[in-house]
Amino acid sequence: MNEHQNIEWKASWRDEYLKWICGFANSNGGKLYIGKSDKGEIVGISNYKKLMEDIPNKIQTTLGIVCDVNLFEINGKHFIEIEVKPYSIAISYQGKYYYRSGSTKQELKGNSLNEFLLKKCGKTWDDVVESRASLSDIDFKAIESFKGAALKSKRLSFIEDESDLMQILDNLLLVENNQLKRAAILLFGKYPTRFYINSYVKIGRFGETDDDLKYQEIIEGNIFEIADRTLDVLDKKFLISPISYEGIQRIEKWTYPYKAVREAIINSIAHRNYNGAPVQISVYNDKLVFWNEGTLPEGMTAEDLKRKHSSRPYNPVIASVFFKGGLIEAWGRGTIKIVNECIDAGLPEPDFNAEYGGITVTLYRDKYTQKYLIDIGLNERQLKAIVYLKEHSKITSSEYQSFFNITNRTALRDLNELINKDLIQKRGEKKGTYYFLIRK
Repeated sequence: MNEHQNIEWKASWRDEYLKWICGFANSNGGKLYIGKSDKGEIVGISNYKKLMEDIPNKIQTTLGIVCDVNLFEINGKHFIEIEVKPYSIAISYQGKYYYRSGSTKQELKGNSLNEFLLKKCGKTWDDVVESRASLSDIDFKAIESFKGAALKSKRLSFIEDESDLMQILDNLLLVENNQLKRAAILLFGKYPTRFYINSYVKIGRFGETDDDLKYQEIIEGNIFEIADRTLDVLDKKFLISPISYEGIQRIEKWTYPYKAVREAIINSIAHRNYNGAPVQISVYNDKLVFWNEGTLPEGMTAEDLKRKHSSRPYNPVIASVFFKGGLIEAWGRGTIKIVNECIDAGLPEPDFNAEYGGITVTLYRDKYTQKYLIDIGLNERQLKAIVYLKEHSKITSSEYQSFFNITNRTALRDLNELINKDLIQKRGEKKGTYYFLIRK
């Protein structure tokens, strides 16, 4: 990368570089050098006297801001430094808004522009008034359900004796000038999709590939309802629960740690971009993938989600109500909880990724991920055997021998290595012997 994140080098001046200055002012500031090559080497400029007059005037008249413009000379070569401070208000260039991201200049459009302008005004999307809504759009039953959850969490003691609907919403910071905010509709609305068409969750069951969609389901409602209903639909229609017995009592356990799944759902709902696509949950044979549109806070990476990090929610008003209702923690521990629940269940760490314009959380059904199996030294036959056992209940030595066209001795050696690595178990005797996968 030729330029540093907050530095740009240009050999000569062009008025179009006002876009770069605009981008610096709208982000974290930076420096633009005129008279340096794209490698940062001084090449010098001859018209420096004129530029020292023109550049400050053009910045002020075109962008409406003031920058420090400094002239330097080294070994007889002159160059200019333009130091741009970050501005708390939005700065435009010829009616367009630019933003410095990494080492590139971006023109902000659509949702990105809306979010940028709201941020500069000290607002977030969920904090904006919804002028189309009235109290008749609020579901009183949802409020009553929230009151019960808030009392249980002991985070909102006043609410027990409060019956005025508007007062409750106002105390939750969901009202401004007697008008409902967007967050109020999403949290407690009767039909949020009438206002925000993609405010639902989509669940899909896939086969071996992303193209092999078996069936799907749409979960609609306010986001308190969606959280509970999504858990219920996943459990009853999408996840095959292992069954055991304690005496004569039938016990059904979750395929994935219940608390990890719940936390992943709540995080996806609370931190998503409601201007974008719906939350998408993809169920595979060996993994569960949650995706929500949105971005990580500036300066944070996906790996940071696995350790203690600051809490900077994408929708702070929604997150605040979720906290008061006992659904989430306030200190950015939701993703850490997902990690810990998986580890405690003997499963691999979940993966967090910023991709496809959003955040992906992947939970694995068992430890037999491709990376893990390769890391512990399995050969190609053994890798294929594990994949086979994920789909089938068992395999025999003769089947293993036939699949790979190998001798009985080689088959037994492979299988015994898998036993020694605590991946499979052996059951039966002589011709009735078979091998099965250890799920945990």
